Amino acid sequence: MRHPITNSSSSFPLSLSLSLSLWMIMDRRFLILAWTFCAVRWTLAYNRPMPRETLSVAVPNDFNPLTPQQVHISLVGDNKMRISWVTEDVSQPTVEYGNIHDVVIGPLKPSTVYYYRLGHNPARQFHFKTPPARLPIKFVVIGDLGQTGWTNSTLDHIGGSEYDILLLPGDLSYADFYQPLWDSFARLVEPLASRRPWMVTQGNHEIEKIPVVEPRSFKAYNARWRMPYEASGSASNLYYSFDAVGGAVHVLMLGSYTDFDPGSDQFRWLESDLGRVDRARTQWVIALVHAPWYNSNEAHQGEGEGMRKAMERLLYDARVDVVFAGHVHAYERFTRVYNGSRDACGPVHITIGDGGNKEGLASKYLDPPPKISLFREASFGHGRLEVVNGTHALWRWHRNDDDKVVEADSVWLISLASNPACNKG
Repeated sequence: MRHPITNSSSSFPLSLSLSLSLWMIMDRRFLILAWTFCAVRWTLAYNRPMPRETLSVAVPNDFNPLTPQQVHISLVGDNKMRISWVTEDVSQPTVEYGNIHDVVIGPLKPSTVYYYRLGHNPARQFHFKTPPARLPIKFVVIGDLGQTGWTNSTLDHIGGSEYDILLLPGDLSYADFYQPLWDSFARLVEPLASRRPWMVTQGNHEIEKIPVVEPRSFKAYNARWRMPYEASGSASNLYYSFDAVGGAVHVLMLGSYTDFDPGSDQFRWLESDLGRVDRARTQWVIALVHAPWYNSNEAHQGEGEGMRKAMERLLYDARVDVVFAGHVHAYERFTRVYNGSRDACGPVHITIGDGGNKEGLASKYLDPPPKISLFREASFGHGRLEVVNGTHALWRWHRNDDDKVVEADSVWLISLASNPACNKG
């Protein structure tokens, strides 16, 4: 059951957005002025349909300061789960608000439902289901989720599906420095995120850095959404990898907003991580970034190009099957591509930044479309990837059409590990 939801703001004309944000600066004691200028520039760059209202998920009246809330889980290694939650006890505050807790439990059995309680409130009982140990496995993929009426619609559609793991390529809460929006977002997604592992990476809205005022990037994100980076040999929560179904699927969660150039920690880690992947055992390799490497939308043109030039060869040589991205608030699916051209041994690139963000949709595309772009549409929605076996996976994109889930795009994928032409000597 969802927590009570109220509207915290409505859509304002462009002429009012500046005065509203200036009021927010004084009230919240944060320098949101930089965000205001950025939002105005983005609005002028391309036209978006009207977004839905931002939601605020309140703390239920019967909660006390020790009541666990904002519960979400994530995978740790082969058979463990991290449970994260927040209490409002402010005796030892963490990241401006309350106490942030996490615990790792295991070993756990696959495909098993576990019930659990947290803290000192026995009235709140949760449960989760562990992923399977063997194929098939079902992933949900959503980007740029936010907390709007469209977000709520997307979450309802996801909640009605059977999935094992959720993947999110950045831009979670759109808190933009205002910590209560991080709390509201976590309460909004708790009914789903407490039951299935949510594996996330960061986007530009997680940076939250202002010189002098807040010099540390990703402070709230790193504290609130701790991922299993240590288990993959990474030194940073901003990039990591994990295995699913006994290693049949390897997932790379990459950082678009931390150093990625050759010689950087992330580049060296990725090179080492891919070097350990045995494609005889691991039939599928999936990567997530935030800023797309390929994009025919007018929005955010070229913003992922630096990372593509630095890292694309590593992914190509490792025969990565699919690269998911967010950032552009629309859906687009490309053919298998490498270095800007069709390549049967390159990954399929999919932009899925249409989860429900507060900024609306990116509705303008380059015309004519590039030959490598196969399907594109500016609608809110989510994706489902079902890895059926070692050779075949089904990708489906579900559009939120008048709040009804509509399967608008689908394609069968064949793993590159099973393609002899891509695995010669």
